[in-house]
Amino acid sequence: MTTPSEEAARRRTFAIISHPDAGKTTLTEKFLLYGGALSSEAGAVKGRGNQRGTTSDWMELERQRGISVTSTVLSFPFRDLVLNLLDTPGHRDFSEDTYRVLAAADAAIMVLDAAKGIEAQTYKLFEVCRRRGVPLLTFINKWDRPGLDPLDLLDEIESKLDLPVAPVTWPVGIAGDFRGVIDRRTGEFTRFTRTAHGATRAHEEIVDATVAQAEEGDAWTVASDELELLDGAGGELDPKAFLAGESSPTFFGSALTNFGVGALLDAVADLAPAPEPREALDGTPRGLDDPLSGFVFKVQANMDPNHRDRIAYFRVCSGEFERGVALTHAQSGKPVATKYAHSVFGAERETVDTAYPGDVVGLVGASALRVGDTIFHDTPVEFAGIPSFAPEHFRTARPADIGRFKQFRSGIAQLDEEGVIQVLRDPDLGDQAPVLAAVGPMQFDVAMHRLEHEFGAPARLEPTSWKVARRTDEDSEAELRRMPGTTVLHRADGTRLALFENPFWLDRLAADHPGLTLEKLPAQ
Repeated sequence: MTTPSEEAARRRTFAIISHPDAGKTTLTEKFLLYGGALSSEAGAVKGRGNQRGTTSDWMELERQRGISVTSTVLSFPFRDLVLNLLDTPGHRDFSEDTYRVLAAADAAIMVLDAAKGIEAQTYKLFEVCRRRGVPLLTFINKWDRPGLDPLDLLDEIESKLDLPVAPVTWPVGIAGDFRGVIDRRTGEFTRFTRTAHGATRAHEEIVDATVAQAEEGDAWTVASDELELLDGAGGELDPKAFLAGESSPTFFGSALTNFGVGALLDAVADLAPAPEPREALDGTPRGLDDPLSGFVFKVQANMDPNHRDRIAYFRVCSGEFERGVALTHAQSGKPVATKYAHSVFGAERETVDTAYPGDVVGLVGASALRVGDTIFHDTPVEFAGIPSFAPEHFRTARPADIGRFKQFRSGIAQLDEEGVIQVLRDPDLGDQAPVLAAVGPMQFDVAMHRLEHEFGAPARLEPTSWKVARRTDEDSEAELRRMPGTTVLHRADGTRLALFENPFWLDRLAADHPGLTLEKLPAQ
């Protein structure tokens, strides 16, 4: 019988981050193909009309728009390991969801478009990884299309992110004329053969350097010269520097055509860290072999529209999870049922009987659990919560059909629990006209779509004058409510948010009334 720490050593729990359209979701799909988790053709975000949808983009709105709007958990075996892949939204408007997912990841892959390099959202997500101490692998994608010079791309990464890179594979052929890659560790040249629509694994042929030089001509000469420059500058792969966040192993390829996908997946298995003891709120580490514990990083409703269910996803931090085990909700002290526990694969799921540190378990019907909550067995523990981002956009929501107010109220409550949007209420009005607060306006589109199609409660949004929010307290609330250009609304977790019509009025108010509690919320 193995121990939780022995099983944890076989786990790799990682996320994929990128700017929109860099190829993150396509890469996710190809990982599943190379990991043997797909029995049929791998999907892609952009493809023929008869191509099936991607596994990770399971939500109807995602399929309509061709973008990821919610995170997805995908677990599958690879070699002798268990890989837990956390796919994240790339769009800025959903960066709060990505932040929550990164709290559950031990490593991340940063996907860059070869033609665009470091983009705005890439930079923001990288900063989140840096703050959380998440080590990064870099995949320079779309090398089958015209793009930037590879040395220029490396310079951009190092200069804009202040992150030294360690190229592990190096492209032969300029972007748009991709011949294959040279593995800097072995000197082997791997030639890739394009597959039909990238639906199957790319054929990989190891070619002797002498043969490659004769057959690839100038492309080989250029790549060899570039490698000499790299060798002179250092930048060799250092696993310890990678784990410390001081270097990023870098790979070149094309997710769409499967070039370099296998090498990158091998790197995840070989380099990404296994789960380690997690520090509790009081500063003490929870050992892997300590009694079962975990934290909730995602709540999702209506993954199965036929059953209108609700799933709370938690990452196992210590111990062995067994279905039916008695768990306690750290925040309330109440029991948590685990009879209906599932492992997940996109929208598909199956009953899970056991899980270990690093694994993700979905608990169906655990209505008391919220994002950031801790659950434990036997020995109490509480992990640090996951903060909400500062909202920048505010709308008042009203049911389009007052006869469906019950469904409207239920839907708003569910979206609030998931963190799709923040729901703010006036204590005097309750659910009559809740204010929806979002990091980005596209979150409103998602909320309205889901209210109508999942909850049967079409709604309308009305503009508001609020521009900025600050956390306040009960002592300051009464005084703030008396002031023009501001109000105080409540979140379901009890947090009071003071809303202001413009930041200049906020600054003046804070200067004139230094005794008021006006705390900034984390920025995205």
